[in-house]
Formats: sequence, C-alpha cells, structure tokens
Amino acid sequence: MKIAIIGHGNVGGALARRWARAGYLCIIGARDPKSDKVINLIQGINGVSATTVKECVRGAGAILIATPPDAIPGIAEQIGDVSHSVIIDASNSVSKKPEGFENGYEALKALTNAKSVVKCFNTTGFENMKNPDFDGVKADMFLAGGNKEAKALAEQLAKDAGFGEVYDFGGDDKVPLIESFALAWINLAIMQKYGRDIAFKVLRR
Repeated sequence: MKIAIIGHGNVGGALARRWARAGYLCIIGARDPKSDKVINLIQGINGVSATTVKECVRGAGAILIATPPDAIPGIAEQIGDVSHSVIIDASNSVSKKPEGFENGYEALKALTNAKSVVKCFNTTGFENMKNPDFDGVKADMFLAGGNKEAKALAEQLAKDAGFGEVYDFGGDDKVPLIESFALAWINLAIMQKYGRDIAFKVLRR
C-alpha cells in the first residue's frame, strides 16, 4: 500500500522509516521536495521518496497529516479529492489551531472529501515512533474518530510501526480528549522534565 506523508518533520520522518521497513511505499509530500531537509530525510531509505503535496496523495491508501494544525486549511486546498483515502491526523492543537476550527481533525473532515478520518500518532514523541520498544515492552498507541475503516487501518499501521496495543478513545467527540492526553505526555516529558524517552502503557489485571 502507498502511504502519503504530508509533513517532513520528526514525526513524518520517523513513521516513514518504520512503515518502509514494514514493506509500505511511503511518499513524502513537501512544498519543496528537492530541499536539503527532504533529501537528507529520504536518503538511503528504501521505499521512501518525495514529491509535491498535490502529487503525493494520488493513489494513496492512507494519508498521514504530520504538520502544524494551522497548515491544514492550505493542505486541504492542495490535495483535492481524497474521498477514497483514509486520512490520519497526527497534529495537536495545543498552541495553534486551524483557522475556524478547534483542531485538525475537525478541519480535515470539513475541508476535504475524505469519508474516513482518524486521529492517531499524536500522543507520544517522535523518539518513540522511531523505536517504541522499551526493553521488550512495546509502548501503546491511541486513536479516536467516528469511522471504523479509518480506525482499523490506523491500528494496523500502528502495530506495523512497532507499537503494542492500540486503544480506541471513542468517536468524534473524544478527539479533544485524545489531544488532552497528548498534552499529558508533553507535560511529563518536557514541562516536568522527565525526558522524551517516556511512553504510555495500559496495564490490566
């Protein structure tokens, strides 16, 4: 399957590497796909290439949005009809919001033709996306949204990226909650100075 990754920062780069190793074809969408930053990102990685934002989504089974949320309205204009793709929103509206919306998930649902949107890959740092294994214990991943197809694909992609269990927070109404959960990780890792090499694991008796 082809995965379009819009955003060539730490999160997009880490997941591109993990998914390419799992056998997916990953296409990075960038304003300048020939920039030094993009070339350095894809160099030497089989299964990862780069093109424009508009081109990368063509034929993609999944589209990962790994950009600041305020960039999403502009991205929606560029990608056009993506009604047959699953969109995975990995953004967090902690300090910025898309104009006119509370979060990136709401903006993507309203501004694209996509019927399948899910919030996922926003609750931990990129270091844990590069390596979610903690001495044999795999970090968990979390998602939210109202579309079963999108959730099922996001769960599979999370496991293919090396995460352990994937927990469903619920429907569209739980998207703000999962963004608050992301803020909990940010608070512990950065504000409380526990460091970025921490992750959440759900324990059961």
